[in-house]
Amino acid sequence: MKEHQYQIDIEWTGNEGSGTQDYTSYSRAHAIHGVDKYQKILGSSDPAFRGDSSRYNPEDLFLSSLSSCHMLWYLHLCSIHKIVVTEYSDRATGIMTEVENGISKFTAVRLNPKVKITDPKRIKQANELHEKANSMCFIANSCNFKVEHSPLTELC
Repeated sequence: MKEHQYQIDIEWTGNEGSGTQDYTSYSRAHAIHGVDKYQKILGSSDPAFRGDSSRYNPEDLFLSSLSSCHMLWYLHLCSIHKIVVTEYSDRATGIMTEVENGISKFTAVRLNPKVKITDPKRIKQANELHEKANSMCFIANSCNFKVEHSPLTELC
C-alpha cells in the first residue's frame, strides 16, 4: 500500500490583546500556509460563529476540497477516454446541520459541474464519468454521506 503525507501550517492571527479571555474577546482570523506554496489562504470562522465573511472558513474549504478533487479526477477520466473538455466550472453547495450541544456535521453536498466538450456524441458518457470520478475522489471517499452530482454538459 502506498502512502502520501501532507503538511499544512495554521497560524491564529486573531489575538486582539486579551487572548481568549471570553467568547467575544478574540477574532477567529487565521492564516493557512502550505510548504512551498505561493500564497497564504486567509481564514476565519463562518459569520454565524463570529467569523469574518470576507475570509474563507473551514466549511468553504471543505466544499472546495470536494469540488476540486472531483474535478481533477473527472478531467483525468475524460482524458483517458478521449473526451476533450474545454471548460469546467462548479458551484458546490452543502448543508451543515447543528446536531446537539454545538456539534455540527455536513449532511449533504451537491456538486454542480458545468462542462463543455467538443464531441456531441460523447455527452452521455461525459455525464456518466462523474460517478466514476466520485468513486475515485479520496475526499468524497472520506465522507460519511453520499456526495450528489447534477452535471450539465454542453458543446463548446
